[in-house]
Amino acid sequence: MRWLVGWNGASAVTDPGLRGLRPLGGQLLWGGPDPLWAVGDWRPEEIRTIAVHRQLRPDDTVRTGFPDLPEDPDDPAAADGAVARLAVVGHCGAVDAALRTALLTASGGALRHLTAWPGSYVVVLQQGTRTTLIGDLAGVRPLFHTQWCGGTAYATAALPLADLVGAPVDPLYLAARLAVPDAPEAVDGGSPFAGVRRVPPARALSIRSGRPQLQGYEPQLPAVGGSTEITEAAATGEVTRSLLEAVRCRVRGDSDRPPRVSTDLSGGSASTVVTLLAAAIPTPGARRPVPPLSESLRAAAAGRLAVPAGQEQEPVPATRRSVDERWGDPRSYRTLHHGPPTTLPTPARSGAVRGSWARGGATAAAADAPLLAVTYTDDASADPGSDPARTAELVRIRSLAGDHPRLEHLLIAGGPEALPYADLLDPDLAGPLTDEPGAALVAGARHRRRLVEAGTDHLGGHGGRQVLDGHPARLADLLLEHRRLPLLRPITALARADSTDHPVHGAFGTPVGVLRAARRLARTSYADGLEDAAAQLMSRHIALPGTAGAASIQSLSWCDPGPAARWLTDDALSAVSVRLRLATRRTAPDERPGERRARLALHRQAGEFRVLTQLAEEAHGQRLHAPYLDNQVVRACGLVPPSARVQPGSRHAILRSVLAGAGAESVPDWGSTPPDPYSAADSVREGLRRALHALDRIFAAPLLADLGLLDARAFRKALHNAARDRPVPLDGLAAVVSTELWLRRLHARQGSCWTGMPLAERRAIGGLDPIGVP
Repeated sequence: MRWLVGWNGASAVTDPGLRGLRPLGGQLLWGGPDPLWAVGDWRPEEIRTIAVHRQLRPDDTVRTGFPDLPEDPDDPAAADGAVARLAVVGHCGAVDAALRTALLTASGGALRHLTAWPGSYVVVLQQGTRTTLIGDLAGVRPLFHTQWCGGTAYATAALPLADLVGAPVDPLYLAARLAVPDAPEAVDGGSPFAGVRRVPPARALSIRSGRPQLQGYEPQLPAVGGSTEITEAAATGEVTRSLLEAVRCRVRGDSDRPPRVSTDLSGGSASTVVTLLAAAIPTPGARRPVPPLSESLRAAAAGRLAVPAGQEQEPVPATRRSVDERWGDPRSYRTLHHGPPTTLPTPARSGAVRGSWARGGATAAAADAPLLAVTYTDDASADPGSDPARTAELVRIRSLAGDHPRLEHLLIAGGPEALPYADLLDPDLAGPLTDEPGAALVAGARHRRRLVEAGTDHLGGHGGRQVLDGHPARLADLLLEHRRLPLLRPITALARADSTDHPVHGAFGTPVGVLRAARRLARTSYADGLEDAAAQLMSRHIALPGTAGAASIQSLSWCDPGPAARWLTDDALSAVSVRLRLATRRTAPDERPGERRARLALHRQAGEFRVLTQLAEEAHGQRLHAPYLDNQVVRACGLVPPSARVQPGSRHAILRSVLAGAGAESVPDWGSTPPDPYSAADSVREGLRRALHALDRIFAAPLLADLGLLDARAFRKALHNAARDRPVPLDGLAAVVSTELWLRRLHARQGSCWTGMPLAERRAIGGLDPIGVP
């Protein structure tokens, strides 16, 4: 893992026993009483710092890489007397001049402009005794803090802070993640470790003299009152510009050390758009083809005008020019310097938006460096003689990659050793320890196989569905605005989908049920919604949605139980329900239910992607990029009107418009619901069958049961039912297994993230205390 860590207002600099405290493997970014370290294999271009002094100094410029500072932050050589410092850590597409201007502007208290650059990064701003940290809007770059030595220690990961203060695992946090994963009220700003607090996305952590304070930097529109919507075309233009810039800053990278970039061509619309946009970006330094010019324009470009022999005239001085000279007069200044008007036909409009590089012949040519596009599938669908229905998507992907001269398509076929849950076959359960549990842990072998031949920087379409799709709860938002006509097409699509297996219920029951659920949510307050969720947990009323309409009806609520809640103990469900009921006493958020549920789903997807990035960094040292989760892309996608979001196929239509706006010559047609290259459910069930004995051994005495969270007997029964192809929520199984695997790796961990810590302060974080009702 890689992280930033530091503190503000702590007494470690005056405590003799903590003078030698350092993060293990950390490099100092700035010293003094409030130091900052970077830990891990950061690239030099991922760390950029700038400092401003009271008097202008030659070194008041942006520095790239680690500064040349001593290891001791209290060393006088580490103190440069700067009045303000700024560190941008991560992949940021801002130029040096923008960073310096941003530091000067932030002295007045403004913070939002520090998040308006393309890329994914963390900003640390130090002004006197105040330290401000800014993450991102999606949650890929979270921030954590805890009280320590009379001040506040902060980091971009929870594990080093837990080592610093000796914090044990928080069982209530794990119970809340399993019971209601989309309810931050149940987590209550916590982390997997007790006492370590997490900063919510779109919030900045400001610490002054050791006292932390959270402040929002993103303006929130009121839930009632004048709604300011822009048209779908204008919103699509903003999505195009932001997504183009997000992909461009990653593909081009540092001009001195261009990265080896690859993309994920999985067949989905989000990853396909990223791949085609990356393939259209010209390689830095590559020569572009010159458009054809007429003879007169070539002569004018060479600095002379093609006139008949014997009629050469002296150039007219600029002081004798007249404002009424017409373009075309051989003696005019404009004709002499720019050539006569051409009679060439006007080139056809490409459809590229302003700011795109796909204008004026600046598109990528075949001479550019090839772009690796990776497609992962299983052996069955990779076999040409397999079922044609399973290979149809692969045929379309091969055709798409073959149409672009720059794409170098790589098909990776995984075998039984790369199925989900394959890592559990190892008796030691060896593997990297992530900062928190995630579903990617159960598919670690699959991800390692997929990324083993990818580039050092790999782009994917993670988050594209969450930032552009309309959550079913947005139907209630439209009813709150008294807009009933946009509900017609999505409800009709759900009825058509349910009519395949249940003709009568799908045609009549699904539309009535969805409309009633949307009206009920529109009339339900925030406090009543949390009370209903708490009552469902206590009564164990956790439905298993079987159709698209049933899943939409279940999602039409302020908060609904997760699929793993059915296997939790009564004590765990009671503790989570108490948290939800306590949250009803606080001030209700000024936010509509659909908008809130969509935002929380985005945060959950960002958290899963963060776990995946940590796995990739530990395995191959790669950087995974998700352009859809950048701040500017999230903001631009938020401009899409809700009435357009909920329409069937709206995401594909928007992404087709993005490709057209980027100047793509051919735009693929994904249809309404494109199939995956492999059947995900079949692969998961096959992996469960192969790892069933290992799962029985693990969950015979699980650590989750020692914490009082899991009913081990009921969960083992669910594992066997899933292996027999019975209806069981597979995502709920993955959540429980990944949490158990994370706990076992944490319990078997040895060592610490810090060096120089006194023995009296070293408390094990592997202790397990059963959950209790607060």
